[in-house]
Amino acid sequence: MTALLDSRSPILSLRDVSYSYPSAGGRKQVLRNVSADVWPGEIVLMVGPSGAGKTTMLTLAGALRSVESGSLITLQRELSGATPDELIQVRKRIGFIFQRHNLLESLSVVDNVHTALQPLNYPYEEAREACVAMLQAVGLGSYINSRPANLSGGQQQRVAIARALVRKPELVLADEPTASLDSASGREIVELLRQLARAQGCTIVLVTHDNRILDLADRSLRLEDGVLSTYASAVTADSAHMLTALSAFRDGEELTWFWSNMDDGQFLDALRKLRVEAMQFLNVMDFGVDNSLAGWVDELLRSVLGKIAVILDAAYASIRSTGEPQFREVALSVGTPQDTPPLTLEIRDRDAGLIGVAEFRAGATGIAFTEASERRLRDFDKVLGLLLEMCIRTKAGATAN
Repeated sequence: MTALLDSRSPILSLRDVSYSYPSAGGRKQVLRNVSADVWPGEIVLMVGPSGAGKTTMLTLAGALRSVESGSLITLQRELSGATPDELIQVRKRIGFIFQRHNLLESLSVVDNVHTALQPLNYPYEEAREACVAMLQAVGLGSYINSRPANLSGGQQQRVAIARALVRKPELVLADEPTASLDSASGREIVELLRQLARAQGCTIVLVTHDNRILDLADRSLRLEDGVLSTYASAVTADSAHMLTALSAFRDGEELTWFWSNMDDGQFLDALRKLRVEAMQFLNVMDFGVDNSLAGWVDELLRSVLGKIAVILDAAYASIRSTGEPQFREVALSVGTPQDTPPLTLEIRDRDAGLIGVAEFRAGATGIAFTEASERRLRDFDKVLGLLLEMCIRTKAGATAN
């Protein structure tokens, strides 16, 4: 059904794309010299505040409107200066999912899915068979003759996914597909979309405000005031909101995913900013807290420890508390224990008191850490000290409650 793309070339490639709308005062700039690449097989989230230009960027990428300036290549076709017929040909190779399901109430579920295949002129029986198979894949095989009004919001969004994927597109563009759903249904929908898209080998670009699904993507881009940046760069740009931003990630897996999107320089910059907030947290926090916060702080420390292990090329890392017996012990590790020479680091609190020890081990016998590794590890002693102290004190507060 689709043409074969060169996997070495981006699915989407934007270079200095700008766009503006007519307004009462002339024109309102929405996108400002946006440049980005999205590669075959990727799942990319686009985040940012309302009015930032996310939907505009999605509609430009999907050939739903014409490029104003710059270069935008979708599916290896330049859209800048493309004719209406050329835009139509590109749209036929894209699956679209919108915030509102946009289902036709007068049609059955299977006929709604069939509308995506009508422009491709497939024989009716072949097209219907493909629609039924796709509805079965999204778990709606018993609803093919139902009307949309008889389905729940989550089921209607499954129909929209089936409609987008039935033509086996090379690219899926989704605009706020979880906005009208509760958290459980929204996550379920995106997981289903990811699973089916992976099976078909297509790429997804998904606009969202939903921080609860950030971990489901390969990476995230942030669009604000018409300017595009990586999500990691945007979050670390303002130290006053580091802990607030990190709190959007619910568990260790999501925190680990967040750090993995950063290069070493971004990670070090993030930790410097995290130190500022961690110090403030320790200075003003009332430690009569609940177990959920104590558990989250544990996971934050574990995720940072894991990223440091990656930077040091260590197969195993652990950190444990020592000292004040009235505090509950903290003992965290990542990786698999190795019988190799350890690289250790004393962990101290704000008052320079010894509160713990971090240990890292290489993955192969005979491979030792270098002096450079030891020097690099010392870059992390202050933030590990603050995070370990946070763990110790939140655990103590949770126990006291």
